Amino acid sequence: MPATLPDGDPVPADGSLPGSALTGLGGPGRPFAFYVHVPFCVTRCGYCDFNTYTATELGPGASRESYAETAIREVRMARRVLGGTDLPVETVFVGGGTPTLLSPDDLGRVLAAIDAEFGLAPGAEVTTEANPESVDEAYLGKLREVGFTRVSFGMQSAREHVLAVLDRTHTPGRVPQVVRWAREAGFEHVNLDLIYGTPGEGDDDWRASLEAALAAGPDHVSAYALIVEEGTRLAGQVRRGELATPDDDAMADRYLLADELLSAHGLRWYEISNWAADDAAACRHNLLYWTGADWWGVGPGAHSHVGGTRWWNVKHPAAYASRLAEGVTPAHAREILDAGDRAIERIMLELRLATGCPAELLDGTAVRRAIADGLVEPEPYERGRAVLTLRGRLLADAVVRDLT
Repeated sequence: MPATLPDGDPVPADGSLPGSALTGLGGPGRPFAFYVHVPFCVTRCGYCDFNTYTATELGPGASRESYAETAIREVRMARRVLGGTDLPVETVFVGGGTPTLLSPDDLGRVLAAIDAEFGLAPGAEVTTEANPESVDEAYLGKLREVGFTRVSFGMQSAREHVLAVLDRTHTPGRVPQVVRWAREAGFEHVNLDLIYGTPGEGDDDWRASLEAALAAGPDHVSAYALIVEEGTRLAGQVRRGELATPDDDAMADRYLLADELLSAHGLRWYEISNWAADDAAACRHNLLYWTGADWWGVGPGAHSHVGGTRWWNVKHPAAYASRLAEGVTPAHAREILDAGDRAIERIMLELRLATGCPAELLDGTAVRRAIADGLVEPEPYERGRAVLTLRGRLLADAVVRDLT
């Protein structure tokens, strides 16, 4: 089952935020976004610890059919909590779970509610995740019609035996088909998600997955190292010795191969795990996360951040729906970040970007040591930015610890 929620401070029943969070809301340098979590899946993948539920796990009080209306209630609550400040929404990202288990009409209703309450900024990016087997040509056409501009498909691998270990149900040949349908529907921006380091995956398997992804023609690829999360079926298989523990050296080699092939194909890295054809193809929503913007997370277990206040909703869809039906915030708890916490988070997130972090935020001695060790690029540092080298990306967590 998904991991437990963190503890935090109580949230007022009406969801009101401290004055410090609202000061300057909507002003220069504070773009606003929505994340919408759709917590439904047909089956639970063995590696996944996201807050998702199959039909048998939902129980009474929640359903796919009623979910759009429940989510709309939270959108309306967000408007009440944030007051009348002009907050045009720069990006919307619908994730899960499998968002495309909802109908395009339901997803469109949630998007329309965000637009009605806040207004979508001109040229807003509107993304949904999708499993390749959960959409067809007609679905993607309707999705584009209701206002989505970007789609992200969970490809994971091009090898059937790797997909089987991950409990993915689509066949490799499905991916190029859905990318083609998305293009024909008018989606200019299409992402493919890949996972490397799955037990039983060899170097040739990973190369084949990268080549198959590139052949499908996306303008964005995300490549993530497999993490064995406690409490998942995969973790149990590894613990019992049924599957091998992912090897760190192999993971590093896979990352290097990904960067080599994706770069050769014209996709440049702009965040450690993300490559895009150009600036327009980069995921603007995720860039808002990485640069400390404000966003409201709708849905069970969703996290939000406004002006240094972070909160997270109750996990179960039934509890989430019940609270909103009663007019009570679905937030489980919150924390208010002080200036020191926010500075450290800024460093941790911005160092993951190709644009780097302002050098003035870091200890100069530590940065020069990292440059000498080949972990930070020397030329950007001379211009006031700390940018990780390729080797630095491989060791990013350790580099961040040293620099903070």
